[in-house]
Order: sequence, then structure tokens, then C-alpha cells
Amino acid sequence: MASSLTSAGVVWALLSFLCAAASCVGFFMPYWLLGSQMGKPVSFGTFRRCSYPVRDEARQATVMLEQCGRYASFQGIPSLEWRICTVIIGLGCGLLLLVALTALMGFCLSDLISRTIGRVAGGIQFLGGKLKSASHSLLLLFK
Repeated sequence: MASSLTSAGVVWALLSFLCAAASCVGFFMPYWLLGSQMGKPVSFGTFRRCSYPVRDEARQATVMLEQCGRYASFQGIPSLEWRICTVIIGLGCGLLLLVALTALMGFCLSDLISRTIGRVAGGIQFLGGKLKSASHSLLLLFK
């Protein structure tokens, strides 16, 4: 099986895949902020949450739902800043994953990754990383 990657390209492809996988896992995990509410531990991220209050209409009270899950809708995300960060981080993770999977395909297909494609992929990867870091800065700004 021919490869279009040099040895440095192989290292770049593997590290790119590991970074993209870690970024995507971090995006989907609800452990960004940890705390307690109503005596129960709670945590949430931009995409998911664990142990959150819901209104129980039968008892006319607010109770803690002790499970993890996605927000019911995009509008269910707590604030505008978190919605913006969800979109920006999702785009960043998508770009990182696109570059990583393209690089991994370079293992199997000859002439897939040329010098120009490698530079463009590096630029896209840089943009994906900047989107992720910009969203974290945005969260700190609006905190």
C-alpha cells in the first residue's frame, strides 16, 4: 500500500487525529463547569449537562433530574454566549477532524497529500485551533 506522507507527515497525521479526537470528546463531555445545586452535584458544558433542575407540574415544585443529556433544543442552552461557543467550538472540532481524517487517508492513497495540500491542511488546522481558543476566550470575557 503506497503512502503520500513523509515520516514527518505520518507523525503530523497521527498527532492531528489524536488532537481532533480529544477536542471532539471534550466538546461532547458535560464536565466543563462543576458545582452543586439543591444539594446535588451538577455539571454542564456547551453541548450537554448533568443533574439539572426541571419543573415537576404534578407536585408544583422544582426537582433535580439526576441524569446526563443534551439540551432539548439549541434555545435550551443557558445563554447567548454559550450558544455562540457551541457553534464556534463545533466548527473548530469539525475542521480539526476534517484535516485529521484527510491526513489519515494519506496513509492509504498515494499522491493524496502534496506539498500544497499539506500547507492548506495546516492552515485549516490552524483556523480550527484558533476557533477553539477564541471560544474559550469568549467564555472568559462574558463570565
